Amino acid sequence: MKKSTLYALWGGLFILCAGLGFIPFPAPAVKILSRILALFCFLPPAWLLYLGNKTQDRALVKLIRNLSALSLLLTLVLLVITIVSAAGPILLGNILNSILIIVSSPMMACGNWALSMFLWACLLMVSLQILRKNSKAR
Repeated sequence: MKKSTLYALWGGLFILCAGLGFIPFPAPAVKILSRILALFCFLPPAWLLYLGNKTQDRALVKLIRNLSALSLLLTLVLLVITIVSAAGPILLGNILNSILIIVSSPMMACGNWALSMFLWACLLMVSLQILRKNSKAR
């Protein structure tokens, strides 16, 4: 599969998960569909990591590393800010929650926050291992 196709699939799944994350109380069928799509959202970057390792494409592996680290960092920061702002106005909480849904769309669509963050961390750790392995081979 081409890299451009995988990027498009990843982006499409990410946007779809973001849209599903905005549904407040989904029907059981929609909840199951959103969980499945949230898990499938991690397949394109995993395949891209495989391709990056296979073709020694350091730029691709660095991109996955940076996106994974950025997603984990932004999710952590937004979660902390959202929790701290619980005593504030409802509008602020709604705005922060909306930003969190967009930044961490697979997490919000999955409903299992730990699983989504674990999968981002897996992508991060695998990309770091690939980069370390490739730098030793040089």
